[in-house]
Amino acid sequence: MNLHPNGILSRLASFMTPITRQRRSEVIEQLDKASSPGFDFFLFVFLSCIIATFGLITNSVAVIIGAMLVAPLMSPILAISMASVAGEGRVFQRALLALIEGVVLAVILSFIVSWITQQLPFGVLHELPSEVSSRTQPTPIDLGIALAGGVAAAYALAQPHLSAALPGVAIATALMPPLCTIGIGISLSNQKVALGASLLFATNLVAILFAGILVFVLLGFRPIVRNGGSWFNIPRSLVISAILVLIVTIPLIVLTLRFVNDARFQQQVRQVVDEVIIQDIPDSQLVSIDLNGGTGPLSLQVTVRAARQPSYGQVLEWQKDIASRLQRELAFQLVVVPATKLDPLIPPTPTPTFTPGPSPSPTITPTRTRTPTPVPTQTLTPTITSTPTETPTSTPTFTSTPAAGFITGTGGKGVALRATPAGRIVGFLPERAPVQILYERQIINNAEWLLVRDLIGREGWVLAQFVGLRP
Repeated sequence: MNLHPNGILSRLASFMTPITRQRRSEVIEQLDKASSPGFDFFLFVFLSCIIATFGLITNSVAVIIGAMLVAPLMSPILAISMASVAGEGRVFQRALLALIEGVVLAVILSFIVSWITQQLPFGVLHELPSEVSSRTQPTPIDLGIALAGGVAAAYALAQPHLSAALPGVAIATALMPPLCTIGIGISLSNQKVALGASLLFATNLVAILFAGILVFVLLGFRPIVRNGGSWFNIPRSLVISAILVLIVTIPLIVLTLRFVNDARFQQQVRQVVDEVIIQDIPDSQLVSIDLNGGTGPLSLQVTVRAARQPSYGQVLEWQKDIASRLQRELAFQLVVVPATKLDPLIPPTPTPTFTPGPSPSPTITPTRTRTPTPVPTQTLTPTITSTPTETPTSTPTFTSTPAAGFITGTGGKGVALRATPAGRIVGFLPERAPVQILYERQIINNAEWLLVRDLIGREGWVLAQFVGLRP
């Protein structure tokens, strides 16, 4: 098997039909015109930058795709590749100047647009949009996309019947969005965003240059080779671009390994939280996990949705257990979002009985009533009445049979469930939570307390003013 560099190029070239001399001249002329830094070029850089910046800020994928189609940066990059192979020094200089000016203009415009947007009372960029953050963490996958896009762009440009594929290539390579992300990161004074987007743009640029040079060599573009201008009959430009690709690959691999390790650690934390906390709280649901680790203790905030509020002792035990499993010093916070589970097929109480007390209207039917009296001792005397009686009361009376009620009047904040009247908090009942009103009540410091039971069987005391009767 021939592994000589010149033999490899010859084998690859056998799969491509070299274009004619006339077509090569047409491609050179076309790239020279397309990459000239004239009014049309800067106009489309300006428009594509504005569109891409607004698309990134508003997190709109469709707008960002539109900016990729308008951006003219692919032409000077391909012109640099072609000029490096064909030895067109004038075209190389014009294309390089156009690329530098386009890049600088895009970064400055995106910075201005982003800064102006932050001054408006629209609430944008208070949180980093996902379309921005996704362009701050390049990986070797982005390098592979750029290489494939560069090959497709150079080949489609050289073949006149394939020019319709260029818009799709522009979308795949995505040159303008990383530049606009750099400007956004500078306006936010976010070094991580600016550097990550810069690495992504450099990855795309170097990969497209290398792919373009390789394709143009295989299609028959040849430079005037002088002494020292080639290596094993391979153009020096191709060797230099290949070295640049390898150099860019190194930080991409390092970043990828870091992202993989972070993802594995986050998965481990999620699994530990599920085993330690979620499985220990009945009918609970994990909402989010916020990690902030570094060289110091790991800051972990866990948000769960549960009907039962855990005790302080349980939280301490969970913190020790999680720290032991992760082998890290842990600063732990648990946020419990109150939740009420209601099933229309299952009533909140086994026998929901509502007793409003003696009726204010006359009753003729003989009744056996249990009448509270203002004396210190409560006596139960059976009385048979055959005449209409009227009880002078305007408030409902709670009997020993549990009555159906609900929490109300808290302004949406809910109310604490206490072990004793005005005592220790044992739970939390949200607004509109159904409860059973039991027969015990106490008055402490002119405040009336009722004994209630919630859906999961917890009994406790709440202020009577926050309990309403369910009709």
